[in-house]
Amino acid sequence: MGAECTGKTTLAQALSIQLGGLWVSEYLRTFCDQHGRTPRQIEQAHILAMQWHQENEALARAEQQHQAFVFCDTAPLLTAIYSDCVFGDQSLYPQARALHTRYALTLHLAPDIPWVADGLQRDGNRQRAHVHGLIEREFAALGVPVVPISGTPAQRMSTAIHAMRSLADSPQ
Repeated sequence: MGAECTGKTTLAQALSIQLGGLWVSEYLRTFCDQHGRTPRQIEQAHILAMQWHQENEALARAEQQHQAFVFCDTAPLLTAIYSDCVFGDQSLYPQARALHTRYALTLHLAPDIPWVADGLQRDGNRQRAHVHGLIEREFAALGVPVVPISGTPAQRMSTAIHAMRSLADSPQ
């Protein structure tokens, strides 16, 4: 999980290939591509629900396929954070916080890679730094297992693989 343009998609896809497992894309991107615009405030709950739905489908497939991991490009919590930032709407936080506690581990990507404009979703470096701080606040309040991910692409991958292998080796 991370603010915009922090390498979430790249890392999630790479981890699914390297460690085996399923990758869940970011529903927001699908929504923007289908509608040719960013969502309105009233559509934020739908974005959150669809992200959750995609993740549940992937979890069911992973169980059927005996896959150890499901790598999510983002999380419903990020939808709640953006709903707060963009619309001043904090109504999605309770549901998103509850959903986030189900993850075995969260990788938190730092905004230390160059910001690149990418279609409709990109707000810029200033917003990215603000969102990063809000994510940190949420993780601290939730007390969920989080591993910070930063550095070069190789460093990011190495840190993430180490965290995932540690998770796989720990008693469940």
